[in-house]
Amino acid sequence: MKPLRVLIVDDSATMRRLIRSILEADSRLAVVAEAGTAREARDAVNTHRPDVMTLDVEMPSMSGLEFLKRLMRHRPMPVVMVSTLTRRGSDVAVEAMALGAVDCVEKPKLGDGLENFSRLSEMVVLAARARLPGPRSAQVPRSRPIREQQFHRICLIGGSTGGVDAIERVLQRFPPDCPPTLITQHMPEPFLVSFAARLDPLVAPRVRLATDGAVLEPGLVMIAPGGATHLNLSGPVDMGVTLHKGPPVSGHRPSVDSMFLSALPMAHRVAAGILTGMGRDGAEGMAALRQAGARTLGQSEESCIVFGMPRVAGELGGVEQWADLDVFGDEILRLCESPAHARAT
Repeated sequence: MKPLRVLIVDDSATMRRLIRSILEADSRLAVVAEAGTAREARDAVNTHRPDVMTLDVEMPSMSGLEFLKRLMRHRPMPVVMVSTLTRRGSDVAVEAMALGAVDCVEKPKLGDGLENFSRLSEMVVLAARARLPGPRSAQVPRSRPIREQQFHRICLIGGSTGGVDAIERVLQRFPPDCPPTLITQHMPEPFLVSFAARLDPLVAPRVRLATDGAVLEPGLVMIAPGGATHLNLSGPVDMGVTLHKGPPVSGHRPSVDSMFLSALPMAHRVAAGILTGMGRDGAEGMAALRQAGARTLGQSEESCIVFGMPRVAGELGGVEQWADLDVFGDEILRLCESPAHARAT
């Protein structure tokens, strides 16, 4: 196979050299051009026709976000955002992923070595081979009418690559009185702070970062804060959440498997969904939940950016039903309406 053609866009020549050195060490990748401004990037896209781009979040003249918007309108292509961990950098990176960027990687800090870039090559390869997201549905205002149905189950959702856009679309279908909902999305801690802040005004339910000991409530969506913790259910009696400090589970922290497996004692009161993402985090937990009485839903292959986590969950028998992204929110709400004692067949 021919190497994938990469365009590097960053206003720092030092950062461009660093990214080039990492990517060119991977035989699957070939850097065909570099650009220091949005104008140079536009010309490089037209001249070199790259398969994938790394794009700096914060650039002079025209921001990476504005350039991404124009790129996705006129020549959609896979993009990996490269961000500093400033508040603005995190905010813009999350918005970029909602607009269609496949993933985001943190820039290394001075003195921290290259740990943040340890997966850069794999992320770029994955992005180049990923499906680009389809057109976004209209945003749903907070005034969306309350559903007449009664929810009997807790909603648990896990996602990874492509999950920012997917989760937004799912929650746009949720009413203000949605079932208590927990979400684990693979992202660095500062990005998760920005993600929760971005979602709250865009959807009808309240969206918050989870805190240790928080109580599950109708109309409240809690997102795993990441960092050193996993987001788990605390038990069938108090029905709260715990932020569990521990090593990565299934290669991730926060981990979808950790959240799903913590819900086993109350599986008959759970509806679990697994969204686009690479790898297998959440697959074993979903299979165990379904076996124990949970209702389960997987995002369809056709609508996934990366059909990894849902695919493995299906192979392990964890997916009861499949749904395209545009109807995923409606379908998981329907599962939450099913009586808590009902078992899937």
